[in-house]
Amino acid sequence: MNNTAFTFTLEHKSHECRGRAGLINTRRGQIKTPVFMPVGTAGTVKTLCPDELRTAGASIILGNTYHLMLRPGTKVLDHFGGLHNMMGWDRPMLTDSGGFQVFSLKKLNKITDDGVEFSSHIDGSKHWLTPEESMRIQRSIGSEIIMVFDECCPYPAEESVARKAMERSVAWAKRCRADHTPMRNGQALFGIVQGSMFLPQRLESIERTAEIGFEGLAIGGLSVGEPKPLMIEILDGMMGSMPEHLPRYLMGVGTPEDLLIGVERGIDMFDCVHPTRIARHATVFTRNGRISLLNARWQLSDQPIDESCNCYACRTFSRGYLRHLFKAREILGLRMASLHNVTFMVNLMGEIRQALLDGRFMAFRDAFLANYLSKEI
Repeated sequence: MNNTAFTFTLEHKSHECRGRAGLINTRRGQIKTPVFMPVGTAGTVKTLCPDELRTAGASIILGNTYHLMLRPGTKVLDHFGGLHNMMGWDRPMLTDSGGFQVFSLKKLNKITDDGVEFSSHIDGSKHWLTPEESMRIQRSIGSEIIMVFDECCPYPAEESVARKAMERSVAWAKRCRADHTPMRNGQALFGIVQGSMFLPQRLESIERTAEIGFEGLAIGGLSVGEPKPLMIEILDGMMGSMPEHLPRYLMGVGTPEDLLIGVERGIDMFDCVHPTRIARHATVFTRNGRISLLNARWQLSDQPIDESCNCYACRTFSRGYLRHLFKAREILGLRMASLHNVTFMVNLMGEIRQALLDGRFMAFRDAFLANYLSKEI
C-alpha cells in the first residue's frame, strides 16, 4: 500500500449554492463525495456484515477509538494487523478520536489540559486518554482517516466554557499533528473545528486549526441538542471561511434532510448512527417519509418498504412480513431494516452527487423534501 496515497480532488462546484462534488483517494480505494459514512462504533455496523455494506454501496465506514480501545484493545488489534483484517473490511475507514466521548460520557470522565481520565462504561476501570494516546490507538486500528483528539462542548454552554473547550481543542490538535506527522503510516489526519454556537469562536477555531496543517477539516460540536435553525445559522456563518482545498466533514449529522442541508452549504462527508439506530426500532426511510413497520396498517401489506429501493429487503420482502419479524422479535427484521436504511442513505447521496454534477441540485432538494417531509408518518 502507498503510504502517501491520500488526495482530495474537487471535481465540480455548484453555481446554485456552496455544494460541491469531489474525489478522495486513499490507499484502500476511492471515495466519491459528498458521501454518507455508516457508523460501526465497535468494529461492526450493527447487524450488517461487510459484504452487505459493500452491496449497499458503502465506500467508507467509521469506527470509534474509545470503544475499540476498551474492546478488543490495541493488543488484539495489533495481533490481527488492524481492524480491517480483523473484521474483513477492505475499503476505507475513518475513526473518531474518542473526543466525542468526552462529551457523551461526561459523568465518567475528568478533563484536564493534559488529557482525559475515563472510567470505563463497561467495568469501571480507569483509562487515561491523551492526544498522543489517541493517535497511537488509531494507528493500531489502521484507519485511512484519523481524527484529532478534541473536546466537544455541550449545548447550551456559556461563552467562557465554549472558549475553554475550543482553546483546549486547538492545543490538542497541535499535539496530535506533532505526534502523527503528515501521512504517517499512510493515515490522513483531520483537524476538528469547535466553538459551540458562538460564531466568532468558530471562525477563530477554523483559522487556528487550519494553520496547523491537516489533510481535512471537520466540524464538531453540532447536532448536540441545539435547535436545527441554530445549527443551520452556524453552518451558514462558517462555511465561507472553511478551506476550499480540504475535504469538509460534518461530524455526527446524518438524517436525509440533514444531508441536503449540509451539501447545500458545502459539506463533503457525513456520518450518523441514526439510520441503523432507528432501524433496530422498526423505523425505516421511504421517499414519502419515515414509517414504522410496527404500524398495524402494514399487517396485510404486500408492498416493499420503498418501491424505488434496490436493496435485498425491498427486492424480497413485504412490509407485512417485516412487521411480522419485528412483532415476533426475529433478528432478521433488525437486519433487513438496517440494510434498507443504509442503502437508502447511500443511494440518496449518490443522487445528490449526480444532481450537483448536472447543475440541478436545488430542484432535486426541493422535490425530495416536498415528498419526504410532507408525507412523514
